[in-house]
Parts: sequence; structure tokens; C-alpha cells
Amino acid sequence: MPAPTPGKKPDDTLRPHRLADFIGQDDLRANLAVFLQAARERGKALDHTLFYGSPGLGKTTLAQIMASELGVNMISTSGPVLERAGDLAAILTNLGKNDILFIDEIHRMPASVEEILYPGMEDYKLDVIIGQGPGARSVKISLEPFTLVGATTRIGLLTSPLRDRFGVIARLEFYTPADLARIVTRAAGILGAKVTPEGARAIGERARGTPRIAGRLLRRVIDFAQVAGAEAVDADLAVAALARMDVDASGLDQMDRTILSVLIRQFSGGPVGVKTLAVACCEEVRTVEDIYEPYLIQCGFMKRTSRGRVATAKAYQHLKLIETME
Repeated sequence: MPAPTPGKKPDDTLRPHRLADFIGQDDLRANLAVFLQAARERGKALDHTLFYGSPGLGKTTLAQIMASELGVNMISTSGPVLERAGDLAAILTNLGKNDILFIDEIHRMPASVEEILYPGMEDYKLDVIIGQGPGARSVKISLEPFTLVGATTRIGLLTSPLRDRFGVIARLEFYTPADLARIVTRAAGILGAKVTPEGARAIGERARGTPRIAGRLLRRVIDFAQVAGAEAVDADLAVAALARMDVDASGLDQMDRTILSVLIRQFSGGPVGVKTLAVACCEEVRTVEDIYEPYLIQCGFMKRTSRGRVATAKAYQHLKLIETME
């Protein structure tokens, strides 16, 4: 297999730039197409939009597509970067008409910054305090109409006043293996590599329902194919390459299996608290909750109960620990 053609960075190249090229999230994509068309016909800014879901599902990509479809500029930032109210004020006052302001991890935005965002979202006005002490006065600055697009992995941490100001709230679901296989096929073509339908399916089934992971696995499998001198990535090559990267048939990696193994062997399958489980696995609690646990629950390997985490029969079977369960 020839080496991929040099050019743009892979992450930039693999992202679709049109809604028609976006694969998966069918209901969300259909609704978003309606909202974008209505905004174009009115010539006004789209309602403020909030995307939430696990990392790597396409929240940033959708924001970029929205800007491309509307023919406006997009300014990107993130919640932790906006430390002071003046940081956000500087960005808002420089937005053009109907531009998009994208704030990733918006739930991590400080409360003092969030409060000055409210009048901007509702009335396109900005309240600025000039001076200090008794001589301080409030000045209203008019803003151009704009669309705030927020992205978060933890919507429960958003305050109600902020969440209620979004006109469109959409949850991104995990992708099906069939959709991920289509994403892999498209990405392979962009990277100048050949992949068979069976090879794409093998990668898609092991991508944890996440396009970002599918792209990462594809690039590594292409590396194996190139070094091996293979003309195309078929199912056998993909499975062998992923096995060398400790990715099994269910998409579980070494840490996933460690979490399940510790849960079963050290805590008799649970229930056990997530903090205790994380310490036993030498991992951070937030990493277990945000990265590993959602997929394990989605696949039916783990249950979250009021008393703690519990391994399911499927987890015992997957780790071949049936005798432990009996």
C-alpha cells in the first residue's frame, strides 16, 4: 500500500464540510437541515444551539458545518479559556453579523463569564462596567446578531439559566457499526488508502461507536498495511492489526478489560463505588466516568446502580470468567 499523500492534517482532512457529507445522527441531521434552511431564507442568525454527548461524536464538526452551510465565520474557544468576563466581551464585540461563536466544554465556563453572556444571547446587548467604586457605571454595547453553539460532555453541569437560553438542544448518540464502516470507507479514500467493505466493517465494529476513534484506528491499521506491503486493508489484516493494539472484537481496550476484571475478581462483580473502582484500577474517577464507563454500559458489560457499579453476565462471558460467576 502506498503512503498517504501529504497535505492537510488528518483531523482537518477527515472532517466533512457539508451536512450532506455528514454520516450518522440521521434525525439530528434532518432537523438541522430544516433549521439551517429556515435561517438562510430569513437572513437572520440561527437560534443558539447546544450539542451534548460523549467525546468524539461530532459536536465540533457539526458547528463547523453550520458555519459553512450558512456562509458565515466561526470563532472557536472553550469554557476553561474564558477566565474573565473581558475575554468573552472581546470575542463578542468582534463577531460579524450572523457569525457563529463556538464554545467547547461550555459547562466549564466560570459563573462570572456566564452571567454577561445572558443579555448577549437574548438581546444582543453587552453590559460593561466602566470604572471602579462609587464612580462605576454600566454601559450597554450593542452586538451584531450571532449564534452561540455550545458543546458539552456533561449537560447536567450546565446551569438552568444558561441551558434554557438555547433554542436548539440536541443529543448526539453513539454510531452504529454500519455508519462507522461508511465513515471508515470515506476516510480511507481521503487518506489515499484502499479498504475492503469487510475491512471497514471490522474497524467500525471496534470503534466504540465513535467516529474519532474509528479515524484513529483506521490510520494505525493503514500503518500496518503499508509496512506489510498489503494492497488493501481487508478484514483479516484489520483484525490482526487491531489485536496487536489490544483492541478486541467488542472494541474493548486494555483499560476496559482491566476495569471489568477488577470489578469481577476483586469486588465479586460489585456493587462497588466508582471512586473505589477507579483507585483499584489506578485511574482517575472522571476518566472512568467519562471515557470508559459510558461505552461499557452502552454495550451491556456494566450496570450503574444506586449502590455502585455491577458487572453483568455478558462481562463474565466476554472475559471467559463464567466459573467465577457460578
